[in-house]
Amino acid sequence: MSASGAVASATREGSDLAVVGAGVLGLCTALQAQRQGYEVTLIDRDEPGLGASFGNAGYLATELIDPLSTGKTLRAAPRMWLDPNGPLSLPLRYLHRILPWLLRFIAAAQPERAARARAALSQLNRAAIPAWQRCLEDIGAREQMVQSGYLLVWESSDRLAEAQAHAAYLEQWGIRSELLRGSELAKLEPELAPRLSHALYFPNAWQVRDPYQLCLSLFEAFRQRGGHFVKQSVKRVVPTQQRVVIEAASESLGFDQAIICTGAWSRQLLSGVGLDVPLEAERGYHLTIATQTARINRPVGSAERRFVLSPLASGLRAVGMTELGGLRLKPFKRRFAALRHHTLALLPTLSGETEKFDEWMGHRPTLPDSLPVIDRHPQCPRLLFAFGNQHLGLTQAAISAELVIALLAGRQPAIDPAPFRVTRF
Repeated sequence: MSASGAVASATREGSDLAVVGAGVLGLCTALQAQRQGYEVTLIDRDEPGLGASFGNAGYLATELIDPLSTGKTLRAAPRMWLDPNGPLSLPLRYLHRILPWLLRFIAAAQPERAARARAALSQLNRAAIPAWQRCLEDIGAREQMVQSGYLLVWESSDRLAEAQAHAAYLEQWGIRSELLRGSELAKLEPELAPRLSHALYFPNAWQVRDPYQLCLSLFEAFRQRGGHFVKQSVKRVVPTQQRVVIEAASESLGFDQAIICTGAWSRQLLSGVGLDVPLEAERGYHLTIATQTARINRPVGSAERRFVLSPLASGLRAVGMTELGGLRLKPFKRRFAALRHHTLALLPTLSGETEKFDEWMGHRPTLPDSLPVIDRHPQCPRLLFAFGNQHLGLTQAAISAELVIALLAGRQPAIDPAPFRVTRF
């Protein structure tokens, strides 16, 4: 008997579909599979919604259609890295490990490759809000999402032309914005620092009221519809001709099919099924403060400081920093200090409440071309994948779920899945 056959014979029967990973993408995927008639088991080492899904800004950033790797980004990277309060960090102790990924990232900035990635991201983001509306309407939770608008602000008046050029560029992609200056900006967000020069206002932007509460709502709907949850870490996934075996911490579970949605932890599981995917854990930091003193009415991003402030049900959240440091390093306190610095610069009335900031660090799953993997295993059709949405995990969760479940059911997805194939590297 083969090794895989020996494993399969020791498993117990389970549901016909396993979704490994209970972040926002795994939850959306599990619900979408239920809508298509699958009996679903959700598996995660933690409670649902406690990974990267917990810590994001709650903003559905559909205007972010550029891949992370572009010529402009590469030219700005040294300056951002050297700035102690800058948005980019690369711990020297991790440099030797990430160097191969960085070379792929640099290669992805080639104009034709960046253009292909931009077109694919634009398609996903254009479909993101309708997919979320369908998902939340189905479970009776439309109140979890609100059309809040979004402000992208500049402090320097010398960069007015930059804002105008950015607006014109996005207009080419069907993304509408309005240029605000002076009293117009102050009227929209009176608590922001008065020294702000100008902003782009995106009136059609949406946010969720709170990303963790959203995950809880998705999970509750999943449970009410008969979904099963197994709280165990997954050591290995073994696809066979008849089943997919999930080797968990204390038992092996057998399923007809399985989908891996484990975010930054997906690379190890894919390695076990013969796939080498250059997935990097990009560490993101946030601060959250429960405050009544300083309020903003919608998410606000800083074009110069490259971070986002967002009003959530759980408090005011500051999210930023791109730190390429893997899964094992502890958080660096100076990154939280940088977020405090930027937050107080935009909302100076918070200066007396900094002791109330709650600190958090999580891991975003990032691939060199900034595109997710949404695909089926090329040799093992019972095994599928949905992960790697980098900074857009919340934004693209519902549409990614629809695409991977279409593949699972043997239907043509609404968006061409070719740019998201697992073998593209």
